[in-house]
Amino acid sequence: MSSHSLAIGIVGLPNVGKSTLFNALTKQSVPCENYPFCTIDPSVGVVAVPDDRLWKLAAFSHSQKTIPAAVEFVDIAGLVKGAAEGQGLGNKFLSHIREVDAIAEVVRVFEDKDIIHVAGKVEPISDIEVINLELVLADLETVSKRLVSLGKDVKAGKKEALIERDVLERLRKILEAGKLTYGEPVSELQAPYVKHLQLLTQKPILYVLNTSAASQTAVGDFKAKIPGPFVEIDPIFGTGLETLISKAYEVLGLMTYFTTGEDETRAWTVKRGSAAPAAGAAIHGDFREKFIRAEVIPWDALLAAGSYAAAREKGLIRTEGKEYIVKDGDVVEFKI
Repeated sequence: MSSHSLAIGIVGLPNVGKSTLFNALTKQSVPCENYPFCTIDPSVGVVAVPDDRLWKLAAFSHSQKTIPAAVEFVDIAGLVKGAAEGQGLGNKFLSHIREVDAIAEVVRVFEDKDIIHVAGKVEPISDIEVINLELVLADLETVSKRLVSLGKDVKAGKKEALIERDVLERLRKILEAGKLTYGEPVSELQAPYVKHLQLLTQKPILYVLNTSAASQTAVGDFKAKIPGPFVEIDPIFGTGLETLISKAYEVLGLMTYFTTGEDETRAWTVKRGSAAPAAGAAIHGDFREKFIRAEVIPWDALLAAGSYAAAREKGLIRTEGKEYIVKDGDVVEFKI
């Protein structure tokens, strides 16, 4: 997993401030006129994950280069009701979401008579329901089609087909009830079949409340009803963006470890719970195959020791093997 391969799709109804947010995040400009579908082709921006630890380590090592962890944000065309039936740019929109790892769902909380709301009035919870329903409907179609094409193999009693059918039947029931499938337990045997279908509702969603000049009381009223983790932002003034990036990182189940030296200090992105060889693969594929051991010290312990030599003398640097689960904030040197 490279530092740049984690993509978060910014989705929302038209005129909720998606492009304004994208521009604020990436400082790249995309046309942002006041009408639906102004961003037809998704624009991609690579955004650094804010992390003070990285800069402290870089100063400590007098590094020539400092490279932060990064998350990719993809600006996806505005969604309209009926996207699952191909309304607007429906199919294209849905295929773009399939390619991202998580969804940042921008929800408009602000009132502005100059910026028309696609439904005629600002109702955040109803907007969330509209978008999530489109994801559900698209998945329902995917799952139903797959179940039909499995029919022959199921009849023939093929083991793989039966495993797949069981998990898809369960997911279909959830989707028919209008619910998202994210977080639904899937066994190790079933996981590959679910993954293969690239279901939209299997992706984690972070709700991004665009409060641009909104009265805070309006936000308070519906927070309890938001169906998942959320952040508040004001993209016009650029407030809340760092929280959004960090929270997106968290929602994806990611963490950071560091390598540091005179050449460079770098933050590496790995899934939480990664063992040392898998974490090393973020740097180079060989580190997974040829892993021998890793020398590990928490970033703050290294800074407190004052130097690598002092940290070694105090026995603060541990030698860990293949089983070691890398922790957020570890400074690691891999030996191969």
